[in-house]
Amino acid sequence: MMESRVRCATWALSDPFDVREATIDGVHNALLTRLTTCREIVSSFIARIEKFNPVVDAIISLNPDALSEADRMDVQIASGNVTEALFCIPVLLKDNYDAIGMNTTGGCIGLANNKPLVDAPTVTALKNAGAIILGKANLHELALEGLTVSSLGGQTANPYDLTRTAGGSSGGTGVSIAASFAIIGTGTDTVNSLRSPASAGSLFSFRPTRGLISRAGVIPISYTQDSLGAFARSLKDLAVALTVMASVGFDPRDNATALVPPEMKHTDYSREVFGRSLREMRLGLVDGSINHTSSPETTPVNDIMAPKIVNITESIYNSAAISAALDVQVFEYRELLDAYLSGPELSGAPRPLSFNELYTNNSGRFLVIPSQYAFVETAFCSSTSNASYFMAQRGIQNLTQALKATFVRNNLDALIYPEQKNLVVKIGSPSQAGRNGILAALTGSPVVTVPAGFSPPTDDAPLGVPVGMEILGRPWAEGLLLNIARHVSDLVPVRRMPPLTNTSAEPKHFDSVPVIKPNSKNIPATYPVGIF
Repeated sequence: MMESRVRCATWALSDPFDVREATIDGVHNALLTRLTTCREIVSSFIARIEKFNPVVDAIISLNPDALSEADRMDVQIASGNVTEALFCIPVLLKDNYDAIGMNTTGGCIGLANNKPLVDAPTVTALKNAGAIILGKANLHELALEGLTVSSLGGQTANPYDLTRTAGGSSGGTGVSIAASFAIIGTGTDTVNSLRSPASAGSLFSFRPTRGLISRAGVIPISYTQDSLGAFARSLKDLAVALTVMASVGFDPRDNATALVPPEMKHTDYSREVFGRSLREMRLGLVDGSINHTSSPETTPVNDIMAPKIVNITESIYNSAAISAALDVQVFEYRELLDAYLSGPELSGAPRPLSFNELYTNNSGRFLVIPSQYAFVETAFCSSTSNASYFMAQRGIQNLTQALKATFVRNNLDALIYPEQKNLVVKIGSPSQAGRNGILAALTGSPVVTVPAGFSPPTDDAPLGVPVGMEILGRPWAEGLLLNIARHVSDLVPVRRMPPLTNTSAEPKHFDSVPVIKPNSKNIPATYPVGIF
C-alpha cells in the first residue's frame, strides 16, 4: 500500500493536476485515475495561497491538520473505499464559522484568541462528506458591512481590479474561490454578504430559505436575517455544497430549522440542476432594483440586465427604503453575540465573554469603519423589547405577504435583478452602496446568484469588473432556482478567471502547513483602526 502511495505521488509530481478552476468532479476523476494524490491537491492550493494571498489578503489562517487529513484520504483511496460527495475537496470557511483547531476571530483583533471546542454543525457536515477544511478567510469585521476590511485581516482586494473591494462581508471567501484557492467556500449573509462577493467575483452562490441550514456555531448578528451559504465556480459544485450543508436537518440550537417541510429533507440538489426548460419559466425583472441614472458605475450593470424578461414595477421593491425601514439586525445583535460569546463551546484567553466586554475593552483595537461606531452605539441600547423592533417585524410580515402576492399575481417562477445597482465600490469608499439583497434577507426567501457579465475593460480591470444577477424564488424553491441558474448560465457562460491569478503556482512539497500572517496593516488611510 505504501509503495502504491509513493508511485502515485511520483506520478503527480511529474504530471501535476492543474487546480485552476478545478471542480469536484475534476478532482475526483484525477484522484481515482491516479493522476494525482489528495496530498498534492491540497499542496497545490496551499502553493497558490502562498503565491497570491500577499496581493489580495483573502486568507486569515490555514488549518494545520490539512495535510495530515489529505494523507489519511490517500490511504482511503488505496483501499478503494471512496464514496463521500466532497472526498478530498478543499473548503475554505469564512472566519466566523467555528472549526476545531482554528480560532474563530470574525476578523476582529478583540477575538483573536476565540477558540472553539466543537465544530459548527455545517462544518461537521462538510467533514462527514469528506471535505478538507483548508483554512479561514477574511471578512468584513464581524460581518457588519460589505467592504471586507478588518482589524485582524486588513483590506481584501478584488482580484479582477485591485483598486476595488471584494464585496462583503464574505469577501475573503469570495476572492479565494474566484482566485482558485479552494474548490468551495462558505459564507454568511445578513443583508447581502454572500451575494455581494459572488457578484464581485464572477461566482455562483446561494442564500437558502430561512431554516434550511442550521446557523449554530457561527458568530451571529440577527436571528431574523442571518443565513449560511456557499460559493463555487461551478453551479453543480454549488448544488453539492447546498446538499451537504442542508443535511444537518433539525438542530435544537437553531429552532428555525424546524420550519423545513418533511418533503424537503434529504434533497439532493445536484439532481435538481438538470431538466426543465426556460420556456416553461416566468421571470420578473425588479425595476426598483435598477439605478436608471447613467454613469460609468451604473451603465454597465443596466446594459447587462436590460434584456432579461418581464418588468415588475411595484414601488415597494426599493432596496434603500426597505433597508431604512425594516432592517432589524441592530436590535438583535447584542443579545445574540452575548449568547455566542458566553457559550460553553468556546475557550481561549484572554477573550471577551459578552458584547459589552468586546466593545468596552480598550486594550483591543478594532472596528475599522467609522460608520460602524454608530451601529454599535445603537446596539448598546437597542434590543428585541424595543417598540420600534415590533413595528419593524410587522413591516417584515407585510413585505413577505406582498412578495408572495407578486409571485401569484404575475404567475412568476422567480424574480431577477442585479445584486448591485452599480459596480462593486473602490477601496476607501465609506460603504458598499447600491446593493439589493435586503429583500431576501428580510423575507427569508431563497436566492441563487449567477455571474451575469463584466463591465468594459479598463487599465485597472483588464477583463472588466464582474456583475452578478440574483434569482429569488418562493420558500423552499432552491432546486428550481438552481435549475433556472443553470439555464441562464448555459445561455450566457460568462465566468472568467481573474488575470492576476490565472497562472499556476510552482508545485511544492510541504512537510507542514505554512502559517499565514494576516496583513492587518493593509488598511486604507481613510479607515484608521481605532479604539472603540
